[in-house]
Amino acid sequence: MHITFIGSGNLATHFAVALKNAGHQIIQVYSPNFQNAAMLAYHVKADAIDDLNKIDIRADLFIIAVKDDAIKTIAEKMAPYQKILVHTSGATDLQTILKYNSRAGVIYPLQTFSKTREVNFNAVPLCIEGSNNLVTQQLLELGQTISKNVYQVDSGQRKVLHLAAVFACNFPNNLYAIAQSLLVQHQLNFDMLRPLILETAQKVQDNFPVDVQTGPAIRHDQNTMDAHLQMLTHYPQLQQLYDALSQSIIKMGLPPKADN
Repeated sequence: MHITFIGSGNLATHFAVALKNAGHQIIQVYSPNFQNAAMLAYHVKADAIDDLNKIDIRADLFIIAVKDDAIKTIAEKMAPYQKILVHTSGATDLQTILKYNSRAGVIYPLQTFSKTREVNFNAVPLCIEGSNNLVTQQLLELGQTISKNVYQVDSGQRKVLHLAAVFACNFPNNLYAIAQSLLVQHQLNFDMLRPLILETAQKVQDNFPVDVQTGPAIRHDQNTMDAHLQMLTHYPQLQQLYDALSQSIIKMGLPPKADN
C-alpha cells in the first residue's frame, strides 16, 4: 500500500517504520516543521513536505497522526482528495473526519510511544474502525500486516479503551514521578523501586489486578495508612491523593489479606 503520514511525532515514527518494514511504501511525511518531517522521511525513504498543498495524490491512504485538536483541521484540508483518510486517536470520534470524507477510518495503536525506545509493533493492539465494510476490511488487512493483535472497535468502545489506558498508563507514571520526588528529598535512589514496579507489572500479565492487590489498604491496616498520611502533612495534595487511592482499593470490596 502507498501511504502518506500527516505528522512526524512519536506515534507516527513507530507506525511508519512498522509499515515500511512490512513492505508498504511511505510516499510522504508531512509536518509544519520541515526538519521534523525530513527526519522521519529519511528513515522510511519518503519525501518530506511542510505544505499540505504539496500532497502526492498517488497515496492510497493518508494517516493523520497529530494532536487530537488538530485532526479536524487536517481532515478539512484533505477533503478534496477523497482517499482513505484515518486518524490514530483514542479519544476522537470517527465522525470528526467522516464529516469531510466518506472513506474514513481509525487505526488506534493502544500503546505508549517514545522515539528513543524500541517497540515491538507486532504485539501492539490495533483498534480498527471504518466508515463502511470495504474501508473496515482494508484497514483490518493493513493492520494484520504489522500486528498480531487487531481488533474491530467502534468509537464508543475506543473512548472507553482510551480512558482505561489513562488509568493504566498515564496515572501510574505520574505516581512513579511522585515516588521519585519523595525519594530524592531523602537521598534515596529511584533504582531501588524499579524491581518492585517491574514485578507489579508482570503480575497483571497473568492475573487480574484485583487478585494481586497488596499493601496496607487491602489489608485494612489503618495504623500504617495513618502513619503515611502523617508523613505527608506538608503535602496536603499528596495526602488527598493517598487517601483517595486507599479508599478506592478498600471499596473494591475484597476482604483483608496479608502480603506475600
